[in-house]
Amino acid sequence: MADYEKWLFAANGALGLSAFGLLATILLAYPLADALLLSVQIAAHIGTLVFAVGVKVAYVARLVFLSRLGRPVH
Repeated sequence: MADYEKWLFAANGALGLSAFGLLATILLAYPLADALLLSVQIAAHIGTLVFAVGVKVAYVARLVFLSRLGRPVH
């Protein structure tokens, strides 16, 4: 059970970091695009895809560990 708590904590952290990264790359890719080089814009668009996948994977991991701990899954 203690291992699931650690993994849940890691999944929550990954979810938070991925959400922050997604927000940052969206800001770089769209509203701030005029002030950036094309290569940075491309990296921001690719980062948007990568961080979106990170959010999804971390959320599914969070649900799995909540379920294994017997906690309500919303």
